[in-house]
Amino acid sequence: MRTSKSPKRVMRTAYATAQRALPAYAHRFSPKKFTQHQLFACLVLKEFLKTDYRGVVGVLADCPDLCAAIELENVPHYTTLQKAADRLLKKTPRTASWIKRLSQPSKQRSSRNARR
Repeated sequence: MRTSKSPKRVMRTAYATAQRALPAYAHRFSPKKFTQHQLFACLVLKEFLKTDYRGVVGVLADCPDLCAAIELENVPHYTTLQKAADRLLKKTPRTASWIKRLSQPSKQRSSRNARR
């Protein structure tokens, strides 16, 4: 697994992973304002930056490049991210540990992999 300290690269990787693993929308009558792939990438960015929901919304509002990396036209409200986290983590309980592992600095991961 490649490691990165670039928020943009982490978001792109999370977005691509979510595209392979999740349906675009949770339900056929979903509002279709944001895809689950985009919301998942935002949640990964939240963990990567070690911030709260309001903090990641602020970062996305200030960095249009991050939004463009995942084809995000509008910045989601922080409650949208909270609800997405509840829905996505309930659906896949191992996702929480995967997100945390993805957002760890490379030194911790490489030392853990060396022990195996």
